[in-house]
Amino acid sequence: MTDAKPAPFRIGHYTDELARTGCTVLLFDRALPTAVVIRGGAPGTRETDLLAPGALVGAIDAILLTGGSAYGLGPPRGSWTCSASGDGAS
Repeated sequence: MTDAKPAPFRIGHYTDELARTGCTVLLFDRALPTAVVIRGGAPGTRETDLLAPGALVGAIDAILLTGGSAYGLGPPRGSWTCSASGDGAS
């Protein structure tokens, strides 16, 4: 038997049944070094250029996954507000 260690991150999810969309967030206990690869013909991304080599951001404390085409680009505002207020870490 091994010692159980707490996960270094938490996961949350919200589904809007009426709009048939949702989002999932991974919130890390500490900032982690990060890289990103974007594939596909017309991906909808936000702020991923900040993770390019030579960019100012070298680590992240959360990942937000959304769906729903262009509608999925709106939820980051709520996650940024939560993160800035400290509510995301409580």
